[in-house]
Amino acid sequence: MYDLKTWFLLFMIYSFIGWIIEVIDIFITTKKLVNRGFLIGPYCPIYGYGSLFIIYFLHSYTDSPIVLFVMTIAICSVLEYSTSYLMEKIFKARWWDYSNNKYNINGRICVGNMILFGIGGCMILYVANPFITYCLSLLLDQMLTVMAILLFSIFLIDNLVSFKVILNFKKVATTIRKDSTEEISKRVKAVLSSKSFLGKRLMNAFPNVKAILKSYNEKRKKKHK
Repeated sequence: MYDLKTWFLLFMIYSFIGWIIEVIDIFITTKKLVNRGFLIGPYCPIYGYGSLFIIYFLHSYTDSPIVLFVMTIAICSVLEYSTSYLMEKIFKARWWDYSNNKYNINGRICVGNMILFGIGGCMILYVANPFITYCLSLLLDQMLTVMAILLFSIFLIDNLVSFKVILNFKKVATTIRKDSTEEISKRVKAVLSSKSFLGKRLMNAFPNVKAILKSYNEKRKKKHK
Protein backbone atom coordinates (compact mmCIF):
# COMPACT_ATOMS: atom_id res chain seq x y z
CA MET A 1 0.00 0.00 0.00
CA TYR A 2 2.67 2.52 1.06
CA ASP A 3 6.44 2.67 1.02
CA LEU A 4 8.46 2.24 4.22
CA LYS A 5 8.85 5.93 5.05
CA THR A 6 5.13 6.56 4.65
CA TRP A 7 4.32 3.67 6.96
CA PHE A 8 6.70 5.09 9.55
CA LEU A 9 5.31 8.61 9.24
CA LEU A 10 1.79 7.24 9.68
CA PHE A 11 3.02 5.36 12.74
CA MET A 12 4.42 8.57 14.25
CA ILE A 13 1.32 10.60 13.40
CA TYR A 14 -1.06 8.11 15.00
CA SER A 15 1.27 7.72 17.99
CA PHE A 16 1.11 11.49 18.43
CA ILE A 17 -2.69 11.48 18.13
CA GLY A 18 -2.81 8.72 20.73
CA TRP A 19 -0.64 10.79 23.06
CA ILE A 20 -3.04 13.73 22.68
CA ILE A 21 -5.98 11.45 23.52
CA GLU A 22 -4.20 10.17 26.63
CA VAL A 23 -3.27 13.69 27.81
CA ILE A 24 -6.84 14.94 27.33
CA ASP A 25 -8.27 11.89 29.13
CA ILE A 26 -6.03 12.43 32.16
CA PHE A 27 -6.68 16.18 32.15
CA ILE A 28 -10.45 15.60 32.24
CA THR A 29 -10.17 13.32 35.28
CA THR A 30 -7.35 15.01 37.21
CA LYS A 31 -7.26 18.58 35.84
CA LYS A 32 -3.51 18.13 35.34
CA LEU A 33 -1.37 18.12 32.21
CA VAL A 34 0.66 14.92 32.23
CA ASN A 35 3.13 13.65 29.64
CA ARG A 36 1.60 10.22 29.19
CA GLY A 37 3.29 7.13 27.83
CA PHE A 38 6.49 5.19 28.36
CA LEU A 39 8.52 7.42 26.08
CA ILE A 40 9.73 10.95 26.70
CA GLY A 41 8.45 12.47 23.47
CA PRO A 42 4.82 13.28 22.66
CA TYR A 43 3.82 9.91 21.25
CA CYS A 44 2.30 6.65 22.49
CA PRO A 45 3.53 3.86 20.19
CA ILE A 46 0.76 1.43 21.11
CA TYR A 47 -1.66 3.72 19.25
CA GLY A 48 0.71 3.83 16.28
CA TYR A 49 1.02 0.05 16.11
CA GLY A 50 -2.71 -0.43 16.54
CA SER A 51 -3.48 2.05 13.78
CA LEU A 52 -1.04 0.44 11.35
CA PHE A 53 -2.48 -3.00 12.05
CA ILE A 54 -5.96 -1.66 11.35
CA ILE A 55 -4.88 0.05 8.12
CA TYR A 56 -2.89 -2.92 6.85
CA PHE A 57 -5.19 -5.79 7.78
CA LEU A 58 -8.64 -4.20 7.69
CA HIS A 59 -8.61 -1.70 4.79
CA SER A 60 -10.47 -4.21 2.61
CA TYR A 61 -13.39 -4.32 5.08
CA THR A 62 -14.49 -0.70 4.70
CA ASP A 63 -17.60 -1.88 2.84
CA SER A 64 -18.72 -3.71 5.99
CA PRO A 65 -18.74 -1.30 8.96
CA ILE A 66 -19.96 -3.91 11.45
CA VAL A 67 -17.26 -6.40 10.47
CA LEU A 68 -14.68 -3.62 10.59
CA PHE A 69 -15.90 -2.58 14.03
CA VAL A 70 -15.70 -6.12 15.44
CA MET A 71 -12.32 -6.94 13.89
CA THR A 72 -10.85 -3.66 15.14
CA ILE A 73 -11.94 -4.59 18.65
CA ALA A 74 -10.27 -8.00 18.26
CA ILE A 75 -6.96 -6.63 16.96
CA CYS A 76 -6.65 -3.77 19.45
CA SER A 77 -7.72 -5.89 22.41
CA VAL A 78 -5.08 -8.50 21.62
CA LEU A 79 -2.51 -5.73 21.23
CA GLU A 80 -3.38 -4.07 24.55
CA TYR A 81 -3.54 -7.38 26.45
CA SER A 82 -0.24 -8.65 25.05
CA THR A 83 1.48 -5.29 25.68
CA SER A 84 0.32 -5.30 29.30
CA TYR A 85 1.46 -8.91 29.74
CA LEU A 86 4.88 -8.42 28.16
CA MET A 87 5.57 -5.16 30.03
CA GLU A 88 4.70 -6.90 33.28
CA LYS A 89 6.96 -9.87 32.57
CA ILE A 90 9.89 -7.75 31.38
CA PHE A 91 9.78 -4.96 33.96
CA LYS A 92 7.94 -6.72 36.80
CA ALA A 93 5.26 -4.03 36.98
CA ARG A 94 1.56 -3.64 36.18
CA TRP A 95 1.43 -0.30 34.37
CA TRP A 96 -2.36 -0.11 34.04
CA ASP A 97 -5.13 -2.09 35.67
CA TYR A 98 -8.82 -2.26 34.74
CA SER A 99 -9.74 -4.61 37.59
CA ASN A 100 -12.21 -2.06 38.94
CA ASN A 101 -13.94 -1.76 35.56
CA LYS A 102 -16.87 -3.98 34.69
CA TYR A 103 -16.29 -6.86 32.29
CA ASN A 104 -12.50 -6.85 32.26
CA ILE A 105 -10.09 -9.66 31.42
CA ASN A 106 -7.40 -10.03 34.09
CA GLY A 107 -7.43 -6.25 34.51
CA ARG A 108 -5.57 -5.87 31.21
CA ILE A 109 -8.47 -4.95 28.92
CA CYS A 110 -12.10 -4.00 29.52
CA VAL A 111 -15.30 -3.73 27.52
CA GLY A 112 -15.40 0.07 27.70
CA ASN A 113 -12.04 0.39 25.98
CA MET A 114 -12.89 -2.34 23.50
CA ILE A 115 -15.90 -0.38 22.27
CA LEU A 116 -13.74 2.74 21.92
CA PHE A 117 -11.25 0.65 19.91
CA GLY A 118 -14.01 -0.29 17.48
CA ILE A 119 -15.14 3.31 17.07
CA GLY A 120 -11.55 4.49 16.70
CA GLY A 121 -10.81 1.90 14.01
CA CYS A 122 -13.78 3.06 11.95
CA MET A 123 -12.72 6.69 12.36
CA ILE A 124 -9.21 5.85 11.16
CA LEU A 125 -10.26 4.08 7.97
CA TYR A 126 -13.22 6.27 7.07
CA VAL A 127 -11.93 9.71 8.08
CA ALA A 128 -8.42 10.08 9.48
CA ASN A 129 -6.30 7.96 7.17
CA PRO A 130 -7.74 9.26 3.88
CA PHE A 131 -7.12 12.82 5.09
CA ILE A 132 -3.62 12.16 6.47
CA THR A 133 -2.43 10.25 3.40
CA TYR A 134 -3.79 13.02 1.18
CA CYS A 135 -1.80 15.61 3.15
CA LEU A 136 1.35 13.49 2.91
CA SER A 137 0.85 13.12 -0.85
CA LEU A 138 1.11 16.91 -1.19
CA LEU A 139 4.70 16.87 0.12
CA LEU A 140 7.76 16.18 -1.99
CA ASP A 141 9.19 12.68 -1.72
CA GLN A 142 12.56 14.09 -0.61
CA MET A 143 10.84 16.03 2.16
CA LEU A 144 9.07 12.89 3.38
CA THR A 145 12.39 11.04 3.42
CA VAL A 146 14.10 13.74 5.50
CA MET A 147 11.15 13.86 7.91
CA ALA A 148 11.17 10.07 8.30
CA ILE A 149 14.94 9.94 8.96
CA LEU A 150 14.84 12.75 11.53
CA LEU A 151 11.82 11.34 13.35
CA PHE A 152 13.27 7.82 13.33
CA SER A 153 16.53 9.08 14.84
CA ILE A 154 14.67 10.93 17.59
CA PHE A 155 12.37 7.96 18.19
CA LEU A 156 15.28 5.50 18.43
CA ILE A 157 17.20 7.63 20.94
CA ASP A 158 14.01 8.13 22.95
CA ASN A 159 13.44 4.37 23.11
CA LEU A 160 16.97 3.69 24.32
CA VAL A 161 16.83 6.35 27.04
CA SER A 162 13.28 5.50 28.12
CA PHE A 163 14.04 1.78 28.26
CA LYS A 164 16.85 2.48 30.71
CA VAL A 165 14.54 4.63 32.86
CA ILE A 166 11.79 1.97 32.88
CA LEU A 167 14.34 -0.73 33.68
CA ASN A 168 15.26 1.23 36.79
CA PHE A 169 11.78 0.46 38.15
CA LYS A 170 12.56 -3.25 38.15
CA LYS A 171 16.06 -2.73 39.57
CA VAL A 172 14.86 -0.54 42.43
CA ALA A 173 11.88 -2.80 43.20
CA THR A 174 14.06 -5.90 43.54
CA THR A 175 16.33 -4.18 46.08
CA ILE A 176 13.56 -2.94 48.38
CA ARG A 177 12.59 -5.20 51.27
CA LYS A 178 8.97 -4.65 52.12
CA ASP A 179 6.07 -6.88 53.14
CA SER A 180 3.60 -5.99 50.40
CA THR A 181 3.52 -4.96 46.77
CA GLU A 182 1.78 -1.72 47.76
CA GLU A 183 4.67 -0.79 50.03
CA ILE A 184 7.21 -1.77 47.39
CA SER A 185 5.41 0.24 44.70
CA LYS A 186 5.15 3.31 46.92
CA ARG A 187 8.83 3.15 47.82
CA VAL A 188 9.93 2.62 44.20
CA LYS A 189 7.91 5.64 43.07
CA ALA A 190 9.54 7.78 45.74
CA VAL A 191 13.05 6.59 44.86
CA LEU A 192 12.66 7.03 41.09
CA SER A 193 11.00 10.44 41.47
CA SER A 194 13.91 11.66 43.57
CA LYS A 195 16.66 10.22 41.37
CA SER A 196 15.98 12.06 38.12
CA PHE A 197 13.57 14.22 36.15
CA LEU A 198 12.91 11.32 33.77
CA GLY A 199 12.13 8.97 36.63
CA LYS A 200 9.67 11.49 38.04
CA ARG A 201 8.09 11.93 34.60
CA LEU A 202 7.54 8.18 34.30
CA MET A 203 5.92 7.97 37.73
CA ASN A 204 3.67 10.93 36.88
CA ALA A 205 2.70 9.23 33.62
CA PHE A 206 1.75 6.03 35.45
CA PRO A 207 0.72 7.04 38.98
CA ASN A 208 -1.05 3.71 39.56
CA VAL A 209 1.84 1.47 38.53
CA LYS A 210 2.32 -1.52 40.81
CA ALA A 211 5.39 -3.67 41.31
CA ILE A 212 4.60 -7.32 40.59
CA LEU A 213 7.01 -9.00 42.99
CA LYS A 214 6.72 -11.48 45.79
CA SER A 215 6.83 -9.81 49.15
CA TYR A 216 10.04 -9.82 51.14
CA ASN A 217 8.56 -12.20 53.69
CA GLU A 218 7.49 -14.64 50.97
CA LYS A 219 10.99 -14.62 49.51
CA ARG A 220 12.54 -15.11 52.93
CA LYS A 221 10.26 -18.06 53.76
CA LYS A 222 11.03 -19.71 50.44
CA LYS A 223 14.75 -19.19 50.99
CA HIS A 224 14.67 -20.95 54.37
CA LYS A 225 12.63 -23.92 53.21
